[in-house]
Amino acid sequence: MKRFLALVLALLCLALCFAGCTAAKDDKANDESTEATEAEGEGSKPKPVLKMATNAYFQPYEFYKDGKIVGIDAEIAAAIAEYLGYELVIEDMEFDTIITAVKAGSVDFGMAGMTITEDRLLEVDFSNSYATGVQSVIVKADSAITKVDDLFADGATYKAGVQQGTTGDIYATGDLGESRVTPYNNANNAVLALIGGDVDCVIIDNEPAKALVAANSGLKILDTSYADEDYAICIKKGNTELLGKINEAIVALTKDGTIDAIVAKYIPAN
Repeated sequence: MKRFLALVLALLCLALCFAGCTAAKDDKANDESTEATEAEGEGSKPKPVLKMATNAYFQPYEFYKDGKIVGIDAEIAAAIAEYLGYELVIEDMEFDTIITAVKAGSVDFGMAGMTITEDRLLEVDFSNSYATGVQSVIVKADSAITKVDDLFADGATYKAGVQQGTTGDIYATGDLGESRVTPYNNANNAVLALIGGDVDCVIIDNEPAKALVAANSGLKILDTSYADEDYAICIKKGNTELLGKINEAIVALTKDGTIDAIVAKYIPAN
């Protein structure tokens, strides 16, 4: 009888030990599964969004291709967003509403071949420059305007078309007066006005000017430039945190050659 009881107790202990080991293994497996699920969840967590305002009719800086906004500014902005750990969202709008959108906070920054000016600095802050630009003059191939100085000759009444709100608009209005400058909501419409005879020239950034002349026969760009300038990103005044991050990204992406490679992709060296 004693032997029988001893055997029963031994079997009972063995069973309890086995059950305990199995439970421990199950707990460990559950813990590992939970950790894996949590890690997987962290990996799939969506990135914060960075909203950029632009005017996508300014080739090669921003334009539509296959329904998507592409170009120098679009790619540099995407590289900045990736560097900072954001997902980039681009919103297309009229050029002269970009600063308004930035000030209102409906977008995080504006990037559209935009130049720093004293008036703009009163409304927004600007990043370091990431590219340089040249303001050029487009005329008809047989135009009497052969150089920029012709626009300022005594008695000259030539009319200029510009994209509203751009530095071309600002420079031309300041130099020629409002009566001789007609603003259009995009560069294409300004060129159509030139072709139609409503204006005598179009003042716009050189790279978009090249694309417009290539797309419309009978036009040319004057050899002399109207003005030289630097492009920068506009940010809501006082948003020093975002300004600092963007400047950090511009420095890093310039140093590693990313920005130069993007510019060269759209503007091959001569």
